[in-house]
Amino acid sequence: MFPGTHAAVTPDKLAVVMAGSGQQLTYRELEEGSARLARHLLDAGLERGDVVALISDNDPRVFEVYWATRRSGLYITVVNHHLTPDEAAYIVRDSGAKAVVVSAAVGELAAAVGAQVPAVPVRLAFGGPVAGFADYDTELAGVSSAPLADQPCGEDMLYSSGTTGRPKGVRPRLPKRQVDEPGDMAGVVVSTMYGFDADTVYLSPAPLYHAAPLRFSARVQQLGGTVVVMERFEPVAALAAIERHRATHSQWVPTMLIRLLKLPAQVKAQHDLSSHRVAIHAAAPCPVDVKRSMIEWWGPIVHEYYSSTEGAGITFVNPTEAAQRPGTVGKALVGTIHICDDTGAEVGQGEVGTIFFERDAATFEYHNDPEKTRGSRHPQHDNWATCGDLGHVDADGYLYLVDRKGFTIISGGVNIYPREIEDVLALHPAVLDVAVIGEPDGEMGESVLAVVQPAATAQPGPELAEELIAHVRGSIATFKAPRRVEFTDDLPRTPTGKLVKQKLRERYATTSG
Repeated sequence: MFPGTHAAVTPDKLAVVMAGSGQQLTYRELEEGSARLARHLLDAGLERGDVVALISDNDPRVFEVYWATRRSGLYITVVNHHLTPDEAAYIVRDSGAKAVVVSAAVGELAAAVGAQVPAVPVRLAFGGPVAGFADYDTELAGVSSAPLADQPCGEDMLYSSGTTGRPKGVRPRLPKRQVDEPGDMAGVVVSTMYGFDADTVYLSPAPLYHAAPLRFSARVQQLGGTVVVMERFEPVAALAAIERHRATHSQWVPTMLIRLLKLPAQVKAQHDLSSHRVAIHAAAPCPVDVKRSMIEWWGPIVHEYYSSTEGAGITFVNPTEAAQRPGTVGKALVGTIHICDDTGAEVGQGEVGTIFFERDAATFEYHNDPEKTRGSRHPQHDNWATCGDLGHVDADGYLYLVDRKGFTIISGGVNIYPREIEDVLALHPAVLDVAVIGEPDGEMGESVLAVVQPAATAQPGPELAEELIAHVRGSIATFKAPRRVEFTDDLPRTPTGKLVKQKLRERYATTSG
């Protein structure tokens, strides 16, 4: 099914409502709006397999654009609106986007990106004027809302940074079916696991440019439920949204759970959460004590899954299993798990290695990066894929994550890639050598720590630390900037110059403060 199915039966039912502003989109409006945009894009010359880039805050029209691409055989690339113009423009160019749709709420960024991608032929802005973009409503005003006769299913192509620090587009294969035909087996598994149906009211407190909020919200709309989107996460507002909208399902990252737990007891008790049946968390490892405390508060409704933007495979763990096996991320229900050493040989039970998921066929490739695509495959099995995570399985097949092979920093559920920050700092005149790692953070999971060997002429101390942090903030997105800078006389490197980050992690795991 897809939203058009429900528009024919329950046209006035809410497909999406914004928790803060109260903006709404019914299934009729979602159907007609997405059909108009799909027709407009194809009339403008886009063809099956072309890309539409979207730069927007959390807004109901995100779903209108999403479903327009899904019903016309196009890819949608949703761009993080917290990036700098250069970073966002790189994604638009690399994706090969033939159309860019933007929200006036992020108009300054959108206009700057538009100026850097002059070759993109279709440019639309909703919610107000944006320099260099045509008005969305004006352009679509005369376009028919009748469904196209041919509606091949499209896909999302979201960006996940690689070891070089440059974002990489995860390009899944386009489904060989119409948008209203069944075939999304992973979606069926998720729906069955969590009991999604037409009565679901799903609270999404995270940015829609992330894979999980976008995909889970779309799945709820496929089934005819209602998605409640928070403009931004705030713990008390999240509890209020559950109560006000009688939310049945929700999804979180561990940082959000930590902030919810830190609320005063009297604030927690003020909200009626009796409608809340399933709370899902993912995106980053959740501390065992955090999960235990959430279950004590909300009851045995807290579920976890482990997956990735690539969607190579997925594991699930329910509250009972989590209590019996603290720290596990569950068993694979999509894909078969293999734990392998650096040669590709499978290791024994309980031994740590790279996590591979076996599927009938590889489900994705990295756009414009065949080398990275090859690196994600097992050396002997092309249908085994990895995202570079390390872990082990127990005798019953439950997976435990150990680390991120590339030392990716996960802060508040967001991936931050050290190399990009290191590259910014490396040329600073006060820096002789630098390494960026994640250090434990009780609220965010991890925070960014820059370990700097200062130049001979530099004076290490608080003033230099603030200068270096400001330097990073002025060069790349501010959320990537170090929270803290430590100065050292040397950094651990091999004779060939390779940085041994594990030694740094061990050193600062006990000295962070």
